[in-house]
Amino acid sequence: MDKYRDQKHAVQYLYPPVEAFDQRMIDVGQGHRIYVEQCGNPQGVPVVVCHGGPGGGSSPAMRRYFDPDVYRVILFDQRGCGRSTPHASCQDNTTWHLVADMELIRRQLEIDSWMVFGGSWGATLSLIYAQAHPDRVRHLILRGVFLMTEAELDWFYGGGAGKFWPETWARFVALIPENERGDMIAAYNKRLFSGNISEEIRYGRAWSAWENALASIHSNGTSGESPGDYARAFARLENHYFTNHGFLEKDGQILANMGRISHIPGVIVQGRYDMICPPVMAWRLNELWPAGELKMVRGAGHALSEPGISAELVLVMNRIAEDL
Repeated sequence: MDKYRDQKHAVQYLYPPVEAFDQRMIDVGQGHRIYVEQCGNPQGVPVVVCHGGPGGGSSPAMRRYFDPDVYRVILFDQRGCGRSTPHASCQDNTTWHLVADMELIRRQLEIDSWMVFGGSWGATLSLIYAQAHPDRVRHLILRGVFLMTEAELDWFYGGGAGKFWPETWARFVALIPENERGDMIAAYNKRLFSGNISEEIRYGRAWSAWENALASIHSNGTSGESPGDYARAFARLENHYFTNHGFLEKDGQILANMGRISHIPGVIVQGRYDMICPPVMAWRLNELWPAGELKMVRGAGHALSEPGISAELVLVMNRIAEDL
């Protein structure tokens, strides 16, 4: 497949925009309906994309990391976000519901096994899904690794990242009374689930702004204001999952279960200066993954849209296509 050679400079990171050839809503139970779409080659190699957050939703830009002649790309909005309904709902919304939803999508689309591609929380979900269903995963492609550990949550919501971004951290904590600042996740939870929509939007925007401001290495510490509905859903879902420690049985569960997927080939693409998900977790994951490969991208932060991250992910998927 000579067309992939020397693409590090030839491809300006992404493939051209492509339209979905299939869009549907799937009833997954408990009152939830999730949005699912397919693009690329209907007869191609299936790859499912797990978006970040929780609560981030998928976007058309996510279609562009894959050669549309080679891959059958499946995107879906996880429970409570994007085009899935009910919007911003945390009822019957856990990691294990999402794993079951992925299995339902796979069966409904009549796919025997697929590649799993996910970043940030999407990497968390990808790993947990693979550990639950190792026979259904051909390959794992992960970006900006997050393993849902207490250390990671404490880094980002306990002041660790705030030592690098003190002015941005100060804005995040300013909305919370001093006597509640020892547990920012709990303090925001009280307000994001107050039942007062305007208050939930206000705190949802503040929660989202803290994360968005640190996503790119080129950030100046501020971010544009997110639309109220999106910010509220994003913040509520993230906070819900973090309050419940990802619904995992124990801290460090993903690393403890790497033996289940040690044989599955995979690649980790990690920004060297990722302030949201520090690279040490990607390194620890790779140490326990004989079939995995870690690609540390210099001059890059956390966001999927970082040029170095985008370029590396396209190259990774092209290299896999060559091997196929």
